Amino acid sequence: MIVLGIDTSTSQTSVALGAQGELVGAIQFAGVRRHDDVVPAVDRLVEWTGLELGQVGGVAVGIGPGLYTGLRVGVEAAKTFAQVLRVPIVGVSSLDVLAFAVRTTQRRIGAVLDARRGEVFFAFYRAVPGGVMREGEYRVDRPGALAAELEADPEQVLLVGNGAMLYRRVFEEPGVHVGFAPAAMAHPWASALVELSAARFIREETDRPADVVPLYLRKTDAEIGWDRRARGASA
Repeated sequence: MIVLGIDTSTSQTSVALGAQGELVGAIQFAGVRRHDDVVPAVDRLVEWTGLELGQVGGVAVGIGPGLYTGLRVGVEAAKTFAQVLRVPIVGVSSLDVLAFAVRTTQRRIGAVLDARRGEVFFAFYRAVPGGVMREGEYRVDRPGALAAELEADPEQVLLVGNGAMLYRRVFEEPGVHVGFAPAAMAHPWASALVELSAARFIREETDRPADVVPLYLRKTDAEIGWDRRARGASA
């Protein structure tokens, strides 16, 4: 079954077509602002690969955590494709996709995405046959707090993601036992998303469209502004 993958959780947008163990094609480009940025990329990919949209049997989308505007655009585009094509949809954490891309490592995996505002989104994983298994919750915190946690852990950890690249000097502090995945793996590419989600479609472990929503982990800038105004009004 052909799966369409879409991830817009970071500053790099990617779309891909493929099946379990087979990538048909992928496109990556910097930035996403509107629904109209994603749809042409998918149309172009379909044209380049020689496939037809009617051959797509499922849609997978990265739900974050990540950039607010990008997440909304990606999730809405994925839902639209699934509705128009009348195929099932699955939402996958972008941190899971990052970890899956380095699943061949023997080390513990730390997936780290830039959260802006001097913070990072992160989660820890173990490689298991056929994929990765998450340990604990998805979290958001300061890079220094994550570095302190890594320093207290005697185990070697492989960090992957643009957050790991951005704050590399913080994570390289003496006493922190870490390695870094290549910069080419710094974003949750749709190609890895397709491979990770393909098995879920085969097992029919799909989501209800209403349940596929962005994973924010913290309040948006607008919500923070509303809270501040509310506190000021009540003072």
